[in-house]
Amino acid sequence: MAEKLRITTVQSALEWEDVAANLAMFSLKLAPLAGQTDLVVLPEMFTTGFSMAAEKLAEPMNGRTMDWLADQAAKIGAVVTGSFIAEDGGHYFNRLVWMRPDGSFELYDKRHLFRLASEHETYTAGQAKLVTEWRGWKICPLICYDLRFPVWSRNVEAYDLSIYLANWPERRNHHWQQLLVARAIENQCYVVGVNRCGTDGADLSYSGDSAVVDYNGHRLLQVSNIENISTISLSLEMLRTFRQSLQFLADKDYFEIFIR
Repeated sequence: MAEKLRITTVQSALEWEDVAANLAMFSLKLAPLAGQTDLVVLPEMFTTGFSMAAEKLAEPMNGRTMDWLADQAAKIGAVVTGSFIAEDGGHYFNRLVWMRPDGSFELYDKRHLFRLASEHETYTAGQAKLVTEWRGWKICPLICYDLRFPVWSRNVEAYDLSIYLANWPERRNHHWQQLLVARAIENQCYVVGVNRCGTDGADLSYSGDSAVVDYNGHRLLQVSNIENISTISLSLEMLRTFRQSLQFLADKDYFEIFIR
């Protein structure tokens, strides 16, 4: 078990609806990370930007993005995670892939689809939360709009770290910044939020504001309005000591979530 976990946040502009260009760009950016990190976090829909053109852009599960993720994870020696537009069983998904260096992977389909962009009319909502283990850490990866729904994020699985991949517009960046802190405090866990920057094909601006927040709500990292790759080391021992001193999770509510 690794007491320390090195996490790399990759805040980047994206080429609009251009899978090949984005994969080439991220290949260059990730190359120096080999042997330097345990987990690389890319933005939501990192190959296309937040597009509703699923019919044109969706890839099968044996397509080039899956191959690229497996290749990058193997080269870096770390988990690489990000979401892309996937086609599976006749449905389109905003699908997060948790790709390990050995080529094994787990999936999470975005549960809360962003109604203001009609995402729910194009994509199929996920049915299950993912909590996975990596190097002794329990980790819950989620996607963008999921951040607004504390019941879905609630730490009933005793996870140590939650991750939010995003294309979160600058016009609501105050919400993004505050909600990341709220999720960290209420769940007594580390929270990592990785957002894109730049402008997309729908003329939306993104300030990034990617952040790492500790279990006490303190920002360990925040990066705004620039392309940036940062690696930060998190301590499992410090998290457990904090939880032991303030045992708020012992009094959490138990509930069921009904999937519609």
